[in-house]
This record gives sequence, C-alpha cells and structure tokens, in this order.
Amino acid sequence: MTRLVFDPALPVWGLALVAGLALLVAALAFWRGLRGWPWRGLALALVAAALSGPALEQAARQPLRDIVILAEDRSASQRLPGRAAQMDAAVATITQALPDADLRRVTVGDDPDGTLLGAAIAKAVAAEPSVRLAGVIAVSDGRLHDAGALPQTLPAPFHLLLTGRPGDWDRRLVVDEAPGFGLIGQPVTLRLRVQDQGAVPPALAGQPVTLSVTVDGGPARQVQALPGQPLALRVTPDHGGPNVVAIQMTVPQASPPQLTARNDAAAITIQGVRDRLRVLLVSGQPHAGERTWRNLLKSDPAVDLIHFTILRPPDRGDGVPVDEMALIPFPVDDLFMQRIDDFDLIIFDRYRVRGILPPDYFDRITRYVRDGGAVLVAGGPEMATVEGLNLSPLGAILPAQPSGQVVDAPFRPVLTAAGRRHPVTAGLPGAGTPDQPASWGRWLRRVAVTARAGAQVVMSDGAGAPLLILSRAGKGRVAMLASDQVWLWDRGFEGGGPQLELLRRIAHWSMQETELEEEALSLDTPGDGLVLRVTRRTLADHAGPVTITAPDGSTRHLRLARVAEGRFQADWTAPAPGLYRLRQGDLDRVVVLGPAAPREYAQTLADGAAMAPLAQATGGAVLALSDGMPRIRQVAPGRRAHGRGVGGDWIAITPRDAARQGATGRRPLLPDGLWLLLIAGAALAGWLAEGRGRAMRWRGYDGR
Repeated sequence: MTRLVFDPALPVWGLALVAGLALLVAALAFWRGLRGWPWRGLALALVAAALSGPALEQAARQPLRDIVILAEDRSASQRLPGRAAQMDAAVATITQALPDADLRRVTVGDDPDGTLLGAAIAKAVAAEPSVRLAGVIAVSDGRLHDAGALPQTLPAPFHLLLTGRPGDWDRRLVVDEAPGFGLIGQPVTLRLRVQDQGAVPPALAGQPVTLSVTVDGGPARQVQALPGQPLALRVTPDHGGPNVVAIQMTVPQASPPQLTARNDAAAITIQGVRDRLRVLLVSGQPHAGERTWRNLLKSDPAVDLIHFTILRPPDRGDGVPVDEMALIPFPVDDLFMQRIDDFDLIIFDRYRVRGILPPDYFDRITRYVRDGGAVLVAGGPEMATVEGLNLSPLGAILPAQPSGQVVDAPFRPVLTAAGRRHPVTAGLPGAGTPDQPASWGRWLRRVAVTARAGAQVVMSDGAGAPLLILSRAGKGRVAMLASDQVWLWDRGFEGGGPQLELLRRIAHWSMQETELEEEALSLDTPGDGLVLRVTRRTLADHAGPVTITAPDGSTRHLRLARVAEGRFQADWTAPAPGLYRLRQGDLDRVVVLGPAAPREYAQTLADGAAMAPLAQATGGAVLALSDGMPRIRQVAPGRRAHGRGVGGDWIAITPRDAARQGATGRRPLLPDGLWLLLIAGAALAGWLAEGRGRAMRWRGYDGR
C-alpha cells in the first residue's frame, strides 16, 4: 500500500505565507498586464510545494484469514438418541466447507450448573479480533442454562443448528415441594407431578402413571399419578438423620420410546428429628447413683423426663397413711397402660418388684418393647433376689439372667471383643486396647449374671463376667447394666471414667438411633463432587463387597478395607450424578450424588428460543438438522446471511478482508535538484514571456 505524506520544512503558517505570496504575485502581475504572471505564480507555488516536503510512503500488506467460531454442545443431553450422530455429521460438513477460514472449535461439556454454552460463546468471541470474525455457528439442542451470558450482538452472523427430531417426546418426574426436615414418626407431604413433553404417543397421553416409593431402600409402595396433575404424597421419617425417599416412575412402553429414563426418578433427603425424647425413669429406691441418671437426662434439652422414686414400699408396716406419703399418687395405670406408647425409653433403676406394678403391667411393658419400645435396666443387689425384674413377666425379654450372687469386690470394667466393635462402647475415652488395659476407675460391686443366647456382652469385669449386655426383643431393644456403681466414675473415683458418654450411648442405642446401630451400612459424601464414602459397621470379623446399582441399571462391586474394630470402609467415585442403590447382605441404602435427575434432563426437547434473538440480531438463522444440513456460503457484510434455495436451506459467513500491515518505507516525491530545476524553469519561462512582449512593442514603435 502506497500513500502520499508530507514532512514540511516550515511550520504550517510559513507554508501558508509562501502560498499566499505566490497568489499575490500572480494576481499583481495579471493586474499589470504582464504576460508571465502564470509562470511567476507557478514558480512560487513550486517553492511552497517543495518546502512542504512531499514524500511517498510504502507499506507491505499481509492478508489475514477469516475466523469462524464453531461451538459444540457436548453436554449430557446431546447424548440422547440420535443427537451425537447429528452433531458429528454437522461438524464434519462445516469443517470441509470452510477450508480457507481459521475454525475455532469451542466444546462445552457437562457441568453441575447445566449447559454453559452462552458463557463459552461470549468468551470465544472476546478472545478473537472483531475485524477477522466472519461468523459463529453453534451446534446444540438449544437447552443452555446461561442464556443471560450470550452476547447481545456480534460483528458477524450467528447461526444455531438444532439437533433432535420432530417426533421426540419425554416424560419426567417433577418435585415441586419437599421439606428438608420431618419429625420422626410424623408424616410429611411431598408435592409431585408427572410432566409430558413433546409428541407423546396417543396410547400414553392422559393415562395414569405408577410411582414406586421407598424410604431408605425399604419396601416399596405403589402410587398412581395422572400426567399434568399435582400429587400430594405423604411419607413418614422413621429414624433420626437422613431419610432418603426414592421415587421411581414406571418406564413407559411405547414406540417411539421416550428420550431418556434419567428424569423418571427423584430422590429427596429428609432429616428426621425428634420433637422431644420422652423418657420415664423409675427408681426403686434412693441411692448414690440415682442422681447420675437424672443429671444425664436433664442435661439434654431435647429430653422430656418423668422421674419417680419409690421412697417407701407398700409392705412397710409403719402405719403412715398413704395420702401422707407423697404429694401425688403414683399414676401407675396412666403411665404403664394408657400412655406407655408415648415414651421412647423406660429406665428401671434398682427397681424391686413389690406389688406397685401388677403382673399385667409388666406384660404391657413387654408388648411395648416387642412393638419397638426400649427398656434399660440398671440393677443392684435387688436384682439377685426374688424381687428382681427377672422373675417378673419382663424377665422373658431381659438379655441376662441373674445367678443370685452379688459380688462385693473391686474390679475394673473392660470392653469385650464385641464391645470394641459395638458402637455403644467402641472408642470410649480411656478404653485402652487388647494389649493395654483401660485407664478407668474401679467399681466396687456387681451382680453375677449369665447372658442369654443372642445377647451381646460388650463390657465385662475383666475376668469374663458380663457387666453390660444388649439384646433385641421383637422390634425393640433391651439393655442391662449388672451394677449400680457407674456413679463412681461420675465422682472421679480412681480417675473416674466416661460415665455420661456411656449412659448416653446406651440410652440412644435403646431408642434406635441410626449412628449407634451395630449392623449398619452408612454413606457419606466427603465433598461436593461424586465421591462416595461407604462405611460398614459390623460385629463380624469381615465384611463382604457392596453391590452398587447405578441409575442406568448397571451394577458393580466395591470391596471394603478394615479401618478399625468392626468398621470397614472404602471411597468410590461415581461416573455420573444420579440415584445409586447399595446393598450388602440384607442391608440396603440409597444415596443421591448430585441431582437425582441432572439439570440437563429437566428439559430434553430441542428448542432454539433462547438463542433465536442473537441469531435475529446478527442476520443469522436457527435451523433444525433434522431437515438436512444447510449449505454454507459467503455474503458481503450487511446482506442477509441465510435463506432457502432450490437445493435447500443455506447459511453464510461474511468475509472480512482483514490484513496485517508490514514494514514501511518513505522516499521524496521529487529529488531536490528536480524541484530546483522546475522552480528555475518556471521563473525563466515567466521572464522570457515578459521579455518577448517588450520586444514586440519596441519593434512596432520603430515601424511608425
């Protein structure tokens, strides 16, 4: 490229003065009739031109290739039937049709927030010079989740090529409302609906849909729902902590099949909480350890405690009237017959059978336990007598049978092999190891008992005699502490021990808290990703592999490694978000990693409405690939960039004709000598013209 530039030897006002002088001289000569006035003006004009320093500047121009951005949506929804093949074919055609352009390929994959195609396009456009951008082509189903990030306009046409087919349809399960917390044993309401999208086959349109509902992998119940109609579903959290409600829709059988079954399920985690823990504590007589139980239960603000202490047995013959022995009468019938099911735990602390509770009441307590209740017996010397609970109807469910002997000798409680694995006693502070004795203080008395078959002895006196025994009775739990000396730990005798923690664990195990289950399969997500930590608690020496069922129905086996006594653990990374089911033996659990139905599958039908405004603003088009791949042309900027011809639809890019300027050079327009020659020639021509005029006038005068 060559252009004329100036490097003046005088300032602009000096050049203007010279030019004005040239014009003045020419005008004066013309007024006086001098024939050389044009040459005089030309000479002075050439002087002004030479002083302006005209020069020719030459620059090398390097043409630049046009840039076309190709945005590829490779998110999960693009893996629905037929779409990946459409995309691959479209990308191949675009690549072949633009051999002379620099193709910038931008790929958008899976993201927890959905398809972030808008931000990817905006970032790619910002990274390229606008003078070279000839077009932007996106191949997608149009379901992006950041439409606000799209540019408002572009310096080149934007085209969207939609994947998908006109006959696509899908059915999905939508959770409109789900509580995060629920009271244990109290129903909560979930609000759901089944939504049909697209060209639903007539045989399925409007027909009821069967939903299968499970809580923590338990027995399934069937519920009917109509597409498009809201459904109120009531479920009941049955334990503390997370209760995972899994809802699975029956896969519709039709032709053509629905796009995906990934959105046919939903999982809701409801944290089960207790309104209040209702505990009934019955102390058979005042003793030193009675306040230990009371302090433990009253220190927990979530516990409603009713405590009765029997101060005087009814068989005592001191003549004191009954109405003078207590402020209120002992409400035996109300507590143990009418309201017994309201209690989460009943504690008998050194209780003697003295006729206060008739045998029928003990039968009612036994049924209460078998139906899911809990009883804790803390016994002293009375346990070895005929007044012990073992000889009452309650003895049928007690985990141990007294031998009738009371051992009054100091001993140090220790954990048994089962106790080091059982969550009630495992990891108690100061428990020691099999090779290192416990650092707890000694107790001074115990009752000799024999554990029944199936009971778990988790603590002994160090010589093998049972001290803390746990068992199950029907749906309920029973715990027995064969000593009334735990209060010595509370007083710090010989260093004391973890009495509050031990009694708290016993009480909460009795009330079936999930974190204290001895046979349990627990799941945890250490981070926000797809990493799952599987922990198996068991009293056995080993744990078998865990079978994991993925959302697509595929299964795999996960082996667990021993990390502590009675605990086996492994970390596993899921391949994709969704609802996973885990089974080990007779234990079943469900867990949601990420959303049960990822955001990609909330709307599965192709739709270009979100990107249509950008295409319209830039003169581009939104075209469905199901109608065929459009041809690609080139049009001048400002012209329509899409249309339909004889061969079908076409889209266009706009060549930019951009170039890079190379090195520049400069040379004077004329050499200095040539300028001098021209100026002198013009001056000489003026002199000659005027001299010739004077000679002619002189000759004419002589002739007269």
